[in-house]
Amino acid sequence: MFDCVKGKLVATPEADRLFGLVSNVFDHVERLRHVAENLRASDVGKVRIAATPAFGVDLLPAAVSSYLEEHSDTVFEIETLHHDEIAGALLDSRIDIGLAFDSTPVPGLASETLANDEFVVIAPQNTDLGGNDRVSIDELAGLPFIGLSGRGPLGRLLTSYLEKSGVDLNMIVFTETYQIAKALVAKGSGVSIVDAITARSTERDNVRRWLLDPPLRYSIDVLHSGSMPPSILCRRFVKHLKSVIGQYLHH
Repeated sequence: MFDCVKGKLVATPEADRLFGLVSNVFDHVERLRHVAENLRASDVGKVRIAATPAFGVDLLPAAVSSYLEEHSDTVFEIETLHHDEIAGALLDSRIDIGLAFDSTPVPGLASETLANDEFVVIAPQNTDLGGNDRVSIDELAGLPFIGLSGRGPLGRLLTSYLEKSGVDLNMIVFTETYQIAKALVAKGSGVSIVDAITARSTERDNVRRWLLDPPLRYSIDVLHSGSMPPSILCRRFVKHLKSVIGQYLHH
């Protein structure tokens, strides 16, 4: 396993391969130990859920609050994570379910679509984009535009849509957080394009909404472990969540 070279022990290629295999085994054992600890931490009457930030402003609190009215003995653990972080938390069994937009397939995870909706143009209340329910990217040319990062699933969808439009938008801000984009719009800084959940959150703010022409659609998905089906409690909450999402998007 070792050769003596100039008075020093040097690992042979076979030893290097063996060490690599042993290292992988230790990594897998450590991950199993971590998963086992997280499984022991999941109580029977508890729902551990993570959602991307847009859901944490209004929708998820509304769903949890209305669920607790009927099931007061349930305990929730809630955190906001980005899409990739949700996948990691599920694979580590740190959470039971994840809520995300337009989720991409991840080995070891399963997903269910709860709803489909489309992107929304948002602008300050005094912005005139005509009397139609829909506006095109051409109609946004020349207006101060708040752009969104293309790193997440929604961002990639929107970035591709804008590139295909061929319109040169007047970008004044880039942000990864859709709620920041909406806050800037509400303060009169410019216009933006966001998901319908973000557009509808905190309805009292000074923002108008239009649908895109042509439309750009996405899904709202719940994710869970592919090897371990959600508990009856989690499935019951997901059913309730689906109903709340439907009401939220169409009220």
